[in-house]
Amino acid sequence: MQTAREAISVFDMFKIGIGPSSSHTLGPWKAALACLDAIQQKVYVSDVQDVQVYLYGSLAKTGKGHGTDIAVMMGLMGADPVHFPVESVAAVIQKVKDSSKLPLQGTHPINFDPATHIQFLVNETLPFHPNGMSFLITLDNGETFSETYYSIGGGFVVKEGDQHPSGKKVELPFAIDTAEDLLQHCMKGMAIHEVVMENEAAWRPEAATRANLLRIWQVMQECIYKGCHTKGELPGGLKVNRRAFALNKKLLNDATYTNKEGWIKAIRRGGNEFQYIVDWVSCFALAVNEENASFGRVVTAPTNGSAGVIPAVLQYFICFCNGQSDEQIIRFLLTASEIGSIFKKGATISAAMGGCQAEIGVSSAMAAAALTESMGGTQRQALMAAEIAMEHHLGLTCDPIGGLVQIPCIERNTMGAIKAITASQLALQSAPDFAIVSLDKVIKTMWDTALDMSSKYKETADGGLAIHIPISLPEC
Repeated sequence: MQTAREAISVFDMFKIGIGPSSSHTLGPWKAALACLDAIQQKVYVSDVQDVQVYLYGSLAKTGKGHGTDIAVMMGLMGADPVHFPVESVAAVIQKVKDSSKLPLQGTHPINFDPATHIQFLVNETLPFHPNGMSFLITLDNGETFSETYYSIGGGFVVKEGDQHPSGKKVELPFAIDTAEDLLQHCMKGMAIHEVVMENEAAWRPEAATRANLLRIWQVMQECIYKGCHTKGELPGGLKVNRRAFALNKKLLNDATYTNKEGWIKAIRRGGNEFQYIVDWVSCFALAVNEENASFGRVVTAPTNGSAGVIPAVLQYFICFCNGQSDEQIIRFLLTASEIGSIFKKGATISAAMGGCQAEIGVSSAMAAAALTESMGGTQRQALMAAEIAMEHHLGLTCDPIGGLVQIPCIERNTMGAIKAITASQLALQSAPDFAIVSLDKVIKTMWDTALDMSSKYKETADGGLAIHIPISLPEC
């Protein structure tokens, strides 16, 4: 649970990166980049002789399946997860393995054998957070120093001793810690998305916020489209076949479309039957998380493991509810982000802290609130929808088979999306003034549940499906 009055931007909640995990891939990648910055503040990069990496807790137990080692190496090489071409990652890493050389910051080669320079300390956990990692830097003159970071979920990274994990020290016109705070601001006659847009002005001009949000949606939609048009087997050794490709083909009666616009028009022409819509929502979510599992480019929403829920519900809104305008898309994402930030402040968005309720549950609540407001619901109805969605994810465990973000993670995104739509419909047909359970109460309950949950159900692959499904994975 984060400190009060933490200023969280929409672009903290929605980050462009590379799969398969925001906490185990994007976070360590960003931590390695932060380590590079720390090195430059103390010495020259060319003074570094050796870098040892130590992964603790959940990062150690499921890091190989999540690509933590790959992410750390990419970060140490200075690669940008937002722009680095995803199709080149495998070749770059293979070159490091073959040569036992890593170009620190892309310019200074150091001896680096991933098998010995990255240690997975599965029996050790650092006190602040289960996702801890340390970098031990040795200089040419023999001096050493270390940097320790924590990947606290959703791509957020905290340096040891840093009290401001988001790095944002701004004064917001509408300070929000809880859903009740948000509702009080809305009672001044503002919609949720309007409150959020006013706060975003503390970081950047409104035009920049709008443009960046549309870029976020572009990446989300490209991920859906690519996932729906890519077939094959997911990497990692579980031999999981992609399903979005076959489902997309079946729903379109084998028709093919070479661009997103024609594809979306074809989807709309298919009608509004219940089964047809449910199949498409599932297809959208599967597509995103199959891309995520393949080290594709995705958007944390609020995490990579739950990256398919919000895009699936927003694509549903566009295809079946006539929500295709830029303004509607911007409002949807603004509202969703605020709900996510309230969960982050009041509980957690880290599966290593709270199980999968912190990922799929939060993303479902975010999508439910955004859809409800987009469909004309009141602010109270939007918050009610978020509450309903999370209430029915409480206690959801994180038990990835083989430490891979595949089973049950990919299918859970379809469930989160469907629950979000159902929660929205329930809220739109309800009188929230008489609701017994508030969003703040369910967030508090989620946090209490997280504290009570056994560590074996918190992204360690030590419990649940992870130990009951016999598998034999190849060596990484």
